[in-house]
Amino acid sequence: MDLKFRAIAPSLEAKLKKPFVHILFSARQTGKSTLIRAMLPADATVLDLSDPRERSLFAANPGLFIDLCRSLNPRGEDPSTVFVDEAQTVPELFDAVQNLYDGDKERWRFILCGSSERRLRMSGANLLPGRSVRHLLHPLVTEEYEADPAFPKPGPPSLVPIGSGEQTPTPRFPARGLESRLVFGDLPGIALMDDDKDRADILSTYATAYLEEEIRREALVKDWGAFLRFLKFAAGDSGGIVNLAAISRETGIGAQSIKAYYQLLEDMFTGFSLPAFSGSARKSALSSPRFLFFDLGVRNAAAGIPLVEGSVNAAPGPLFEQWVGTQLWRKLSYGASGSLSYFRTTDGAEIDFILEQGGELIPIEVKWSENPSLKDARHLKTFIAEHGGSCKRGYIVSRCPYVLSLDNAITAIPWWAL
Repeated sequence: MDLKFRAIAPSLEAKLKKPFVHILFSARQTGKSTLIRAMLPADATVLDLSDPRERSLFAANPGLFIDLCRSLNPRGEDPSTVFVDEAQTVPELFDAVQNLYDGDKERWRFILCGSSERRLRMSGANLLPGRSVRHLLHPLVTEEYEADPAFPKPGPPSLVPIGSGEQTPTPRFPARGLESRLVFGDLPGIALMDDDKDRADILSTYATAYLEEEIRREALVKDWGAFLRFLKFAAGDSGGIVNLAAISRETGIGAQSIKAYYQLLEDMFTGFSLPAFSGSARKSALSSPRFLFFDLGVRNAAAGIPLVEGSVNAAPGPLFEQWVGTQLWRKLSYGASGSLSYFRTTDGAEIDFILEQGGELIPIEVKWSENPSLKDARHLKTFIAEHGGSCKRGYIVSRCPYVLSLDNAITAIPWWAL
């Protein structure tokens, strides 16, 4: 894959120069190896543990890693960079890294990549507390795409800005329409394809070869049939509130197993939990989390939804809402500030997302409409009235072509300005 602009790149490159052990996690096919390799100095040592020959070599003799690193930079000049891809497949290397790092913090720069924290935790691996910095990479956000010429120029400021917004010499991913992103998602490889049939084939393979086979290999799921039933249900129910008892009745799987399966998806970076907003005085407010898949294309493939743009027409609202949720989650992760939750009560009041930044609460509703109005903002206005000390404004994310001021406190913004 040709190198394309990633929003995390400038800050990540600066952080990698600091004398810590850097661990970059993400789901597979999000581009972490491509990104890191582009940042490595020409003389970096690269170990790819997805190669079974290298994996077997270091698994059989982790001490070999120490000997290899000590052969680098023997005079202690500029630090030697050592990059280990798929590091979680040989957890013993984390002990070796600690041994070297504690001996000389300036002699090496260690960068470890992985797609699963579960194997590390299950093996009791040393995650290098006090020595490591953890980074996350996600599928694409809108800033990583070329601007669509149909969008007004200049566009409105982003609701959750990331990066400087300056142009870079690194090209962005080709512009894509909203419907395409709702169906096929935002994995970098998918974004670079021109043929929707190829996109569908790759995503279907991802859902079977990765979500099934990789999880089977990494997590040692005992009841594979039960897990596959859960996986299809969880994908279809993505964006919904997790009700363990109801899911257990529908799938025939025990509630504790379901809870463990959801945690497994999070450990493999294929989903995330969205907590309920905890700052409401209403006794009727729900407290169970929502669960969202990390990428809509993978979610749709795992749920068995036809991977054609026409699928959006069947349920555009929920798809759009999930897409907005994943975009907000990714951008907050990169910005390392703020939190995201949702608000819902037993009597039907709901806010799709509550963004909290710098002590300010920003309620966000998602509407598929091209012409949002104040009728779509009734729950936003109630929420603002109830939290007036910390909440002054609310937003509707929609398909409107321009930013629309609906009143002094409510603004509708286009999806691409999120």
